[in-house]
Amino acid sequence: MSFTYIDLFAGIGGFHQAADSLGGKCLLASEIDVEAKRAYTANYNLSPHGDITKIDAKDIPDHDVLLAGFPCQPFSIIGNRLGFDDIRGTLFFEIARILEEKTPRLFVLENVKQLSRHNKGKTLQTIIHTLENLGYKVYWNVLNALDFGLPQKRERTVIVGFLDNDVCFSFPTNKTTGRLEDILEPDEDVDAKFFASERIIEKRLEKHQSKFFPSVWHENKSGNISSYPYSCALRAGASYNYLLVNGRRRLTSREMLRLQGFPDTFKIVCSDSQTRKQAGNAVPVNVIKAVLKDALHAEAEAEGQRRERAV
Repeated sequence: MSFTYIDLFAGIGGFHQAADSLGGKCLLASEIDVEAKRAYTANYNLSPHGDITKIDAKDIPDHDVLLAGFPCQPFSIIGNRLGFDDIRGTLFFEIARILEEKTPRLFVLENVKQLSRHNKGKTLQTIIHTLENLGYKVYWNVLNALDFGLPQKRERTVIVGFLDNDVCFSFPTNKTTGRLEDILEPDEDVDAKFFASERIIEKRLEKHQSKFFPSVWHENKSGNISSYPYSCALRAGASYNYLLVNGRRRLTSREMLRLQGFPDTFKIVCSDSQTRKQAGNAVPVNVIKAVLKDALHAEAEAEGQRRERAV
């Protein structure tokens, strides 16, 4: 199943990974972060354009599918929750601008879970209404990476739209949690810089004994510690310091990428701090792949039914 796509707010290419694995060909990517662009170029031999607001929609090549993980800060728990009152929130309308001009047959958008509840649901309804006014049949759901073979509790709002109004789509309902032991590197292979100090380790052990091994321990702002056989949601910021493997060490760059579904063939070309940020901002590859696969199949099924009726 071959198709062309564009990758907006591309980060390090979580959408790219998913789409290429299903037969997609990327015609254009856009990402403003210099280090993320560096990683994207190294891995996909494609240099992303910069600021999406500076790209004339007419200059974007025609494509079948638009993919975008638009900026989440305005809607997230750690953001200021101003939504469309925040200029970053209005970047959604850059997507709408391109959809209006290029009318791809399908789009998949991703954002934080909080988008679905922001402003009592009004923000999401504004987004859906905007997309429907462009002629798309729109579906949305909150999906958890835990259900798609990744040992990370990461809930995301996913929005899918079809230009073909005959399409009937249901979001995938996978329930396969990945094994943390398949993600983690042996401690003996991990650089000493990732290990917490003995003081911090002892302090954690005094407070908490895990029921699981292996496990990822999380300490919240109140100092309460919990642990699970999976990771809490990776974030781009300081929460990295509060996630400890078995209460002893931080996740490595490779482990964080694995938690997001990136294969070990993904080249790490940036510093640990930049890669950590990139992984925290990325979309879970497994989730997007499952959604996109089912969306393409739903399109094909609708087309097949039309042909049957025409006979």
